[in-house]
Amino acid sequence: MNNQILFIYELPFLFNIFEEIKENLNFQIISLTKKEITKTNFSQYENYLILSQKKNLNLSNVILVDDFPIKFSKVLEKINIGFLKKKFNEQSNIIVGQYTININSREIILDDQRLKLTEKEINTIIYLSKKKKPVSVQELQEKVWAYQSKLETHTVETHIHRLRKKFKEKFLDDKLIISKDNGYQISEKK
Repeated sequence: MNNQILFIYELPFLFNIFEEIKENLNFQIISLTKKEITKTNFSQYENYLILSQKKNLNLSNVILVDDFPIKFSKVLEKINIGFLKKKFNEQSNIIVGQYTININSREIILDDQRLKLTEKEINTIIYLSKKKKPVSVQELQEKVWAYQSKLETHTVETHIHRLRKKFKEKFLDDKLIISKDNGYQISEKK
């Protein structure tokens, strides 16, 4: 079952059309009235959009259709683009401790502060964040830099040193990447 849900807010004629073709849709549909929308806890839904004619709903994930008459294919296009944008945005941001990494802009963000990073720096942080145990220099060389393990190089150590320096200067944080006896690890400090 698809986990995408389209809430249709006070547009019963559109809901009826969607209801007729629901077996051809790649999302579930739910009709909402004014009374129901105030009682709905949207945080329980992982992937949803709200189709509405009302501009000031003060809710997120709203797709506005206020230019009637409108071709049904245009409405479907808006919905599909809305779900694609939502998925793209969710995949673009990765949470690492108290930081958010935006892969598209190659930035790491804390509150209002942004720090530009290189692709290797982002890959290093993401790789380390996925591991529960310290990661050896050799593993980072193989997995992030694609170096053979027998190569003698200080690339990893140099990059980690520079990355720590950037974090200390920008965020006053010298504990994001910590050294352990057997490698590097992302600090569990939040």
